[in-house]
Formats: sequence, structure tokens, C-alpha cells
Amino acid sequence: MKFRPLHDRVVVRRLDSEEKTKGGIIIPETAKEKPQEGEILAVGSGARDEAGKLVPLDVKKGDRVLFGKWSGTEVKIDGQDLLIMKESDIMGIVGK
Repeated sequence: MKFRPLHDRVVVRRLDSEEKTKGGIIIPETAKEKPQEGEILAVGSGARDEAGKLVPLDVKKGDRVLFGKWSGTEVKIDGQDLLIMKESDIMGIVGK
């Protein structure tokens, strides 16, 4: 990727949501909600605290994360639909 986010921002690719419910009902494309789970593709260097010290991010490239429904800004980079968001918009890391 030829894009590097600045400060406490991260680049996230949404992961595809399930096309069936647990009961086996197939969800049409128009009724699907955008997934709130994604993979971190790139991270910034970190934010600065009040003293000017660099505070590194808790997430790293390759982490699977959960984020808010309306989080981030949708962009297209290298033909991919991605999100750029602040680390504070991320709710947590999904275990493997």
C-alpha cells in the first residue's frame, strides 16, 4: 500500500459479513448492514501526549478489530474500499 496514516489514525479493511443468519436464512445484498469488524492494514506513528512525548498505538498491522457503526471515513486506495479512523474509534481487538 502506498498510503501511510499520520499520528493516531489507522487504515481498516472491512471484513465481509455473513450472508446467512444462524437459522439459515439468506440475507439479500440490499438488506445487509455494513460489517463492524475489520483488519488493520496500516497504522500511524502514534499520538503525542500533553508533554509532547510520542504514545504508540495499541493496535498493529494485521489485527482484527471491532469499530463503531459510523466510525471512520470511507476512501478508495489502490482500488480497495477502506476506512481511515482514529484509534479511539476502535472498540477492541478480536482474538484469534
